[in-house]
Amino acid sequence: MNCGFFIPTTMQIIFETTRLILRQFTLDDAPLIYQLNQDPEVVKYVHEPPLTSVDQAQEIIANIILPQYPNNLGRWAIHLKENNAFAGWCGLKYRADVDEIDLGYRLMKHYWGIGIATEAASHCLQYGFQNLNLKTIIGKAHIDNLASIGVLEKIGMNFISTGMEDECPINIYSASHPAYNSLPL
Repeated sequence: MNCGFFIPTTMQIIFETTRLILRQFTLDDAPLIYQLNQDPEVVKYVHEPPLTSVDQAQEIIANIILPQYPNNLGRWAIHLKENNAFAGWCGLKYRADVDEIDLGYRLMKHYWGIGIATEAASHCLQYGFQNLNLKTIIGKAHIDNLASIGVLEKIGMNFISTGMEDECPINIYSASHPAYNSLPL
């Protein structure tokens, strides 16, 4: 069986969109993370080396992805409804080092340019505001990653500034909960 085309029935679905299912990862998904992160083009703008083993992917799931789930946050697996194919991940992550909620996404190269990142990111933003009542969500993209910058702009995030993260130049975007936007100053 191709692990990229299987959604185990025990998975917790976070939400569905018109074309997508977003669900929690489990340790059994390490081959999916490995497949995604072994492509140098996929990790080019996040300045991470491609993964070299499924064990590395399992460590990422155990140490980075799963700890977010108790707070209803996290990076969630994206599957296409039409065939259950794994397309990548999208989600909200709390970053304690800067005390912010970060919207992130990463897709298999095959799924670039067809609106999947925009659809998933838009619904993650809605989920964060409507279901989690988050006040502000931040999105960041390498200044040369025009496709990722385009996603952040299409979903209505506002450019705040440029900055540096992991020694890389980034554009920083923000979106605020609609209820907080309407409060008087």
